[in-house]
Amino acid sequence: MGTAVQQLQPLHDRILIRPDKPEDASPGGIILPPTAQEKTDTGVVMAKGPGRITTEGQLIPTTVEIGDRVMFFKMAGRPLQLNGEEMLLVPEADIDGVLTLGQ
Repeated sequence: MGTAVQQLQPLHDRILIRPDKPEDASPGGIILPPTAQEKTDTGVVMAKGPGRITTEGQLIPTTVEIGDRVMFFKMAGRPLQLNGEEMLLVPEADIDGVLTLGQ
């Protein structure tokens, strides 16, 4: 019997993010144990909800796109495991911005 692939379609203004892996070595080359690794605050948008609904019933769409690299509040979101990968489910308001390559 094969393993089931889990998928998650976020609702409302929730965004599913695959966080970047934390650095496992210091700038000086010292290997850091998992307990000393700093929690990352960047990642890639894997799925998104349609947006939030105002009290008047109007849909305000989410502004990030799947594949965007984003920076988010470090303590944001609900951690979860999907297909053996660490993911975060965060409200769009906890995303600070979309990272782009410099010119």
